[in-house]
Amino acid sequence: MKCLVIDDEPLARECIENYIKQVDFLDFAGSCKSVLEASSILEKTKVDVLFLDIQMPIMNGLEFLKIIENPPITILTTAFSNYAVEGFDLNVLDYLLKPIEFNRFFAAAMKAKKTFYLQHEQTPSLIKEEADCFFIKCDGRYVKIFTQDVLFVEAMQNYVIIQTEEKRYVTHLYLKNVAEKLNNEDFLRVHKSFIVAKSKIESASTTEIQIQSYKIPISRSYKKDTLLKVLDGKLWDGIGKGK
Repeated sequence: MKCLVIDDEPLARECIENYIKQVDFLDFAGSCKSVLEASSILEKTKVDVLFLDIQMPIMNGLEFLKIIENPPITILTTAFSNYAVEGFDLNVLDYLLKPIEFNRFFAAAMKAKKTFYLQHEQTPSLIKEEADCFFIKCDGRYVKIFTQDVLFVEAMQNYVIIQTEEKRYVTHLYLKNVAEKLNNEDFLRVHKSFIVAKSKIESASTTEIQIQSYKIPISRSYKKDTLLKVLDGKLWDGIGKGK
């Protein structure tokens, strides 16, 4: 993790710089004596962790945090404990009181490491997860369903059955409306009453599709198009016909 130190005291900057260089998962990206210098560095350099002093000339560290967009993981370094509450209101990760001992610095660095990995490993999956879900009204409640869990959708007059890997949901919808919402690359209409998830298909014939224990009929009007899309050019055929 690339670290930037902001402190108007040379000895304080040197101390934190030396600590950073002793920790293998930290990388010293630079230091500066004011937030004005820091602002210029942050525009040009990717910084993951900010070690930020509070009491500085022109603008203090907390004022700086309030005006920058998407600040890095921030650890305050100060000789004054009375700023702690305000600091945590600004979502700082930790608060180191000067003089800073290495064991206390290392504890804050470990906390920063954990936060960094959570941000970079889990956030993308959470974004994807939320993008690939939808809500339906079922039994008087709004229920979240993840698209990747859907096996097939079956029409039943003015209702549809959404069968997932874990559960069966019945909701007041028309199959036509469901088809418009689902991604055509991931889901396939195989019958006037059925839409199936392509990735869940285990086998297919000219008359039906097998998904887990479910046998889903293929209607005559959808047969040709269904087999072409299910096989999708991946059929191994003609083996043994060569010389």
